[in-house]
Amino acid sequence: MKQRLIGCITFIFCFLALSQTGFAQDRGNQVERPKLVVGIVVDQMRWDYLYRYYDRYGNGGFKRMLNEGFTCENAFISHLPSFTAVGHATVYTGSVPAIHGITGNDWNDQVTGRKWYCVEDTAVQSVGADNDNGKMSPRNLLVTTVTDELRLATNFHSKVVGVSLKDRASIIPAGHAANAAFWFDDKTGRFITSTYYMNDLPDWAKKFNDADMPSKLVAGDWHTLYPMNTYVQSTADNVVWEGVVKDEEESPVFPHMISRFYNKKKGEVRTTPFGNTLTLEFAKAALKGYQLGQGSYTDFLTINCASTDYVGHRYGPNSIEVEDTYLRLDKDFEDFFYFLDRTVGIGNYTVFLTADHGAAHSIKFMEEYNLPAGFLKTKDIVNNLKAYIKAKYKTDKIIKEDLNYHVALDKPLIDRLKLNYEQVKRDAVLFLQTQPGVEFAVDIENLGSSPLPEPIKSMIANGYNPKRAGALMIVQESGWFGSSGTGTTHGSWNPHDTHIPMVFMGWGIKHGRSTDTYHMTDIAPTIAAMLRIQIPSGATGRVVSEALK
Repeated sequence: MKQRLIGCITFIFCFLALSQTGFAQDRGNQVERPKLVVGIVVDQMRWDYLYRYYDRYGNGGFKRMLNEGFTCENAFISHLPSFTAVGHATVYTGSVPAIHGITGNDWNDQVTGRKWYCVEDTAVQSVGADNDNGKMSPRNLLVTTVTDELRLATNFHSKVVGVSLKDRASIIPAGHAANAAFWFDDKTGRFITSTYYMNDLPDWAKKFNDADMPSKLVAGDWHTLYPMNTYVQSTADNVVWEGVVKDEEESPVFPHMISRFYNKKKGEVRTTPFGNTLTLEFAKAALKGYQLGQGSYTDFLTINCASTDYVGHRYGPNSIEVEDTYLRLDKDFEDFFYFLDRTVGIGNYTVFLTADHGAAHSIKFMEEYNLPAGFLKTKDIVNNLKAYIKAKYKTDKIIKEDLNYHVALDKPLIDRLKLNYEQVKRDAVLFLQTQPGVEFAVDIENLGSSPLPEPIKSMIANGYNPKRAGALMIVQESGWFGSSGTGTTHGSWNPHDTHIPMVFMGWGIKHGRSTDTYHMTDIAPTIAAMLRIQIPSGATGRVVSEALK
């Protein structure tokens, strides 16, 4: 009996050993990867929005990501300025503007003097609309993206598709080698693309456009999702720091009667939560149309929910409009994740969620509560600088322009006038330093000797590409920015603009939470490590190894 028992135990151990060896060999035949990666960038999402409205979120959207995934609670942007195109490029390249070249939504070429839009491409044509809104491509991006690297790693068998209301937020994340990128055209109310990707829209995209979903979404106008008195995280509905739809609204109050003017202002769907719904519905159609996550290779879908940005700019972070937008987005995410569960399968996909930047509180809101804030009048500041330089050097032409908080100097003209370039810069910096709302003025070419504190010094260096940015930079005081008096904006080094959500969920991801410091540049290397592919060509970030199984 004892020998039989020993024999049975031996057999079991041998069987398990052989089974495990066999499984290991099976796994070794193919690199383990999820069927699909979905990258979600919520435009202008401050990190604290994860928890500001937490009690009102359902269990299937933001809470699902936090409760099932891994969240990096202290993730920061490490470049200046903190703008949209810059953020999207940094997320997907794992690099910084100094290297990836996207230094703003627009920039002035310091060699030719020409102003460029970040995804402008004069060599392509619009597809899906008879206008110039499709003349876009990723050619201005100087390095590869993690989406490019996935295409390279699978010899272009993996499919990559980008979706956003914004052209730049669809094109840049999808990368150079994408199968497609689609964005919303305000003139037609349809999703379009460019000949960089294709010569005609796919049939599924035409069908989606023909259904005219935007009109249906705004038909009932924008009412609050819940009773008005339950929005306890927001200020009153009608305050002086909220904006309105120009020529259509007299005050910024609910309900917003979008249906009355949508046909003549189709772009206004962007400034409602329905723009996010529209984006995610188109993303579903794209997933089905391209059969993403259904093949033998990992596919990648990039999504930007941009309406949060438009709503935030108009109404400010403390508005009922922003709170309502996030509560509705939470429901949209719940629906979208269930859609992924059904079509790709639970455990077969990986999602990450982050933001391209955050946002400051509205200036008048801050002033109402005696908090530091003010109106930064950059045009006045630069005009004052020109007057100062003209009085000292007999010309103001050596000040070329200001853009993205950078001020450019005309060095060839300075040389022709036989002026001392270094002295001109010192004079300009000292003058700028005296202006209202300017915390620091910096000569970036001599940044190493500047008494700037960290992390500001590194953030300026990371954002400076000498061919696409001026050599001087203005750093505004906390709470100061250019404003018409309503809504808000972003672009500073302060945490309200640079502290972003970074959450991973799904295949290959542990459940957990860390309060260590991370950076936006860490996302692409982490996804690359999970997929076992090369990191993008300009990546400077590190792998968040604690998030990976």
